[in-house]
Amino acid sequence: MKIVRAACLAVVAAIVLVHEVNAAGPSCESLVKFAAAHATVTLSEEVPAGAFKAPGGGGPNAARFATLPAFCRVAATLKPTADSDIKIEVWMPASGWNGKFQAVGNGGWAGTIGYPAMAQALARGYATTSTDTGHSTPGASFAFGHPEKLIDYAWRSEHEMTVTAKSIVNAFYGNSPSRSYFNGCSTGGRQALMEASRFPGDFDGIIAGAAANPKTRLDAWRIWMGLQTMRDPATRIPQEKYPAIHQAVLAACDGLDGLKDGLIDDPTRCHFDARVLSCKDGDRPTCLTAPQVQSVNLVLGPATSPRTGAEIFPGFQPGTELQWGRLIGGPGPYDTAVDQFRMVFNDPKWDWRTFDVDRDLAKAEESLKGLLTAIEPKSVGD
Repeated sequence: MKIVRAACLAVVAAIVLVHEVNAAGPSCESLVKFAAAHATVTLSEEVPAGAFKAPGGGGPNAARFATLPAFCRVAATLKPTADSDIKIEVWMPASGWNGKFQAVGNGGWAGTIGYPAMAQALARGYATTSTDTGHSTPGASFAFGHPEKLIDYAWRSEHEMTVTAKSIVNAFYGNSPSRSYFNGCSTGGRQALMEASRFPGDFDGIIAGAAANPKTRLDAWRIWMGLQTMRDPATRIPQEKYPAIHQAVLAACDGLDGLKDGLIDDPTRCHFDARVLSCKDGDRPTCLTAPQVQSVNLVLGPATSPRTGAEIFPGFQPGTELQWGRLIGGPGPYDTAVDQFRMVFNDPKWDWRTFDVDRDLAKAEESLKGLLTAIEPKSVGD
């Protein structure tokens, strides 16, 4: 298996080999009687070209849905444990199937079927599947007092979905996919790595884009940045200053590869010191106050243990400055990070301002025991 760590917009490139539906196979509607371990089919319907309506109307993806070809839509509920309630959907082209299967991942704490990603896969001729990972509520509240649901989110739902979806594809077309792929970004990237490490036989190829992994340390870094840049208004980096910071980083590092093209070829070679932007004649959008200089240099470096100095998680890479707002531009740290520690402390009102990096990270790692983190598979003989 090849694992590709790629950007969120990575595309599975494939030669399209067209497979028509097996004439001797069952109709789409008859798949409502499909039976498999832990699975109950709740919907099986033919969707005419351009007729799919996503829950909530589809929002900005409505136009994409309107261009979809005809397909067989199957929805199922999976219950591998008594406390599991995993929803999945499987979409299969009514004609022009490329003979391949693509599972798509989620974002954040999931809780929804990935209809836009499924639509992209279907439009390219794939049979495709997605899951809500076992809950439909925002944040991590679903995991409070429900350890099996947390396992479903962590890794079990993707594997159960894949096994069931492949069986449905085989039942509909009369043959199994010639190739199976997983395509995910962020949480989907973490799911991809989980599949690779726990169930390497599930897929022939994997795209793990911007993987949110190792999640416990990633979220500790997100809150650590909040403590550095948001707890005190003086240390906050205003978003209107991001362009000036970005241009200063480019000025320092763009030419390190011998070509000035607005890109930093190797961010690890870039060593930028924000003091070059220190305000000389009062605070302006093009300069940084002394506390802001400290904040910029901190977030461009790794999060470290205050007690031992050990690295917890790498910081922002130089060149990313225009995108900092999502993580340090709000009223508090990234909400998925806060949610994780609320779950760890079983306290929906846990305050991120009380975060102690060493104490609370140790608590999280002991509590979760690596459940949300994918690790490299051991080599044979290790």
